[in-house]
Amino acid sequence: MHRFHYKNNELYCEHVKVAAVAKAVGTPFYLYSYQTLVYHYQQIEEAFAPVNPLICFAMKSNGNLAVVRTLINQGAGVDIVSGGELQKALKAGADPQKICFTSVGKTDEEITLAIKKRILLFNVESLAELSNLNAIAKRLGKKPQVALRLNPDVDAVTHKSITTGTLKNKFGIDLSTATNIFRSKKRFPNLNINGVHIHIGSQITQSAPYIKAIRKILKFIAVLRSEGIAVEYLDIGGGMAVDYKKGAAQTAQQFANDVLPLLKKAHIKIIIEPGRFITGSAGIFVTKMLYLKDNGFKKFIIVDGGMNDLLRPALYDAYHEIVPVKKKPGREIKVDVVGPICESGDFFAHDYKIPEVKRGELLAIMTAGAYGYTMSSNYNIRPRVAEVMVKANSFSIVKQRETLKDLMRGESLPKFVK
Repeated sequence: MHRFHYKNNELYCEHVKVAAVAKAVGTPFYLYSYQTLVYHYQQIEEAFAPVNPLICFAMKSNGNLAVVRTLINQGAGVDIVSGGELQKALKAGADPQKICFTSVGKTDEEITLAIKKRILLFNVESLAELSNLNAIAKRLGKKPQVALRLNPDVDAVTHKSITTGTLKNKFGIDLSTATNIFRSKKRFPNLNINGVHIHIGSQITQSAPYIKAIRKILKFIAVLRSEGIAVEYLDIGGGMAVDYKKGAAQTAQQFANDVLPLLKKAHIKIIIEPGRFITGSAGIFVTKMLYLKDNGFKKFIIVDGGMNDLLRPALYDAYHEIVPVKKKPGREIKVDVVGPICESGDFFAHDYKIPEVKRGELLAIMTAGAYGYTMSSNYNIRPRVAEVMVKANSFSIVKQRETLKDLMRGESLPKFVK
């Protein structure tokens, strides 16, 4: 579900014309629907109510301060993957005791900051990291809580670049090593190792891989408990898919119906880390048509947004629906929708059927609220775009468009090239 819809052939976000936002802020830009964010958070909350989980929003999917604050106001915790995300989450008002830190490469500085801020849980990804965390905790005189991120060696049946739960991937600890760590917790006296964590991938459209992974982990926990080793937290990660193509993903309730029977039997505190499921359909990317190019072999619609703004199609060959902001009568044409970046990989769609578009008209690239702005860059010295949020009949710029001055801040010429 999302709150982007047509009224009198004009695309609206909630009760605001998308074209009106474009006129006010220029193009390209990201546009977020407040009501859609809240709706999807509440869908997860209601679906998983029987196990009363801590829902930690995966901030890597969308780190905009207004987006994060919106979800915190609903009761969300935050799943972070860097010191920068930690500081931004705290600025957004996150309760440190609702923050989980997951990253395969946490630096000493990040670990130190997170310990000092008294976050709820470190999701540790290797024996080497565990040893380093123990040493830093000793130096600080603290005893943080730790969950071991387990690698269950389960294929999530998704794109290879967002599969994280097999032993071919860099993430998590194999079950044999994790068992030995729990059995020898006394080797880490400055840590409270009392949880397990899994995250098998992203954009997972079916429950079967989750069920397989959760069953493995519950058996793992049962063995530990039979030996008198307590496990307090089970973090099942995130990865629930969104509908880039209609009918391609489960609802929160369908997913919950499949996994709740397992989780109820665990008698353990559940943490889940949805990101894309909440933010994906809550955002669109709005771009302006610059030129129609026909080389006799193929037609191209060239727009003012590029792969530096929305990387997913170039990186994953990801599909996004593309629609005109203003519908009008006319024939459909088959085109590649491409940007201005000096890369052949700079595209949003290949051989896409779309109504004829004229120079200056607007296109909306749908389901762009997750891994859009957060993955954007300044490639080709392009300032990052504005972010805008709509609630009901009003909108606000929640991230100003960058300027060339922003991009050159901190640069200087050394004496030997002056």
